[in-house]
Amino acid sequence: MKTINVLKSVGLVFIVSNAYAQNKQSQPNIIYILADDLGYGDVGCYGQKIIKTPNIDKLACEGMLFTQHYAGCTVSAPSRSSLLTGLHTGHTFIRGNKEVEPEGQYPLPAKTYTIAEMLKQAGYVTGAFGKWGLGYPGSTGDPNNMGFDEFYGYNCQKLAHNSYPYYLWHNQSKVMLPGNEGLKKEQYAPDLIHRQAIRFLEQNKSKRFFMYLAYTLPHAELTSPEDTIYNLYNTKIKEKQPYKGVDSGEGYKVGSYGTSLTPHSDFASMITRLDAYVGDIMSELKRQGLEKNTLVIFTSDNGPHREGGADPDFFDSYGPLRGVKRDMFEGGIRVPMIAFWPGTIKAGSTTDYISAFWDMMPTFKELSGCKTAIKTDGISIVPTLLSKKNQKQHKYMYWEFHEQGGKIAVRMGDWKGIKLNYGKNPTGKMMLYNLKKDIHEDHDVADIYPQIVAELESVIRKARAESPVFNFGSETIIK
Repeated sequence: MKTINVLKSVGLVFIVSNAYAQNKQSQPNIIYILADDLGYGDVGCYGQKIIKTPNIDKLACEGMLFTQHYAGCTVSAPSRSSLLTGLHTGHTFIRGNKEVEPEGQYPLPAKTYTIAEMLKQAGYVTGAFGKWGLGYPGSTGDPNNMGFDEFYGYNCQKLAHNSYPYYLWHNQSKVMLPGNEGLKKEQYAPDLIHRQAIRFLEQNKSKRFFMYLAYTLPHAELTSPEDTIYNLYNTKIKEKQPYKGVDSGEGYKVGSYGTSLTPHSDFASMITRLDAYVGDIMSELKRQGLEKNTLVIFTSDNGPHREGGADPDFFDSYGPLRGVKRDMFEGGIRVPMIAFWPGTIKAGSTTDYISAFWDMMPTFKELSGCKTAIKTDGISIVPTLLSKKNQKQHKYMYWEFHEQGGKIAVRMGDWKGIKLNYGKNPTGKMMLYNLKKDIHEDHDVADIYPQIVAELESVIRKARAESPVFNFGSETIIK
């Protein structure tokens, strides 16, 4: 991997590429599968030894596995904002988890230009299924106001903590779930969301489509139906102490996690259930004859969590990396990513290209043939997908996080800088790591390479624009 030693320029990138224009494939359908809090090491093809993920592993065997792909942030809302706007957290509008009562999060502004709007302009029908978190129902940031023809799932990421909710949203309609009234747990929302996604695929098989499948698994709460998937693990793996949650009264089904008597089994079964969803999607594509003209991407919104009884240490959920969700170490932001497109993406390929969520917008722009100019921090990764050698490289990667005193991370080549307590002390000392030599970020070499620290500090000063809403320390924490 080439290390960039001199910072030549920073700022937004306007993408022009003809790599895909030279390819004879037609505009592909696009399915983007986003897991929730799935760690780098939580699936078999990235080293998981306990949890079974045969469908995701098959996707990697038949597609391209990315070893250095990054989420937009280390928590949900800003990570998804980065994905959908093509901007890193120094520029995207939503930069933190900021709750709005009684339901939902602070909305994307009406003027926001998203991947969904871009693809609609290119003739795609668009659907989002799962967790939203970027604008309360009916707000400017509602998914139907952000380019999605259809939405089904949780508008509010806090309510998405509960897998047996009282209701879900279908566009602007609240869909009540009578099987979950009171204390009942009969309608498992992740299954309902998945069925609606399959229905969208069936209904739009003759059109170009973009599916954003923002599944809630394996985010806490840790619970799943006691079926054959759960029975793969129940009593078969070493269990930890039960997690005591909220099972009635205040907070019940409105954000507080429920009890898990078998947290290890629940967590493992949730990931294998997610894997089954991936298998269903792939089977439906094949059944409809759409497999060869559909790009499927599988990834996660941030690193693994410790909430609701989750135990990433037991599963090595972070793989060879250090850190979990809410950390700016690699384990909090580096995520699995697999790209599948038979006949176009080389089967069984692996790339160490350094990429991130904000690269998806220019990539999808190129693939879709959209003519609208976009403002983005990303770079089209089409050359990488096509195994070409003309892939442009990022000058830097940037993240900011608005909890725990404020954190910033910046990567330039193999160098990674992290600043903690940024909201209180923005001029505080930076930690510096060489990821090529120290992937676990154990050895802070800031004192040895002051010139690299100075370059990364310069990136931070230039990479972020001030936000009228998201300033360090002002966000309401949503776990």
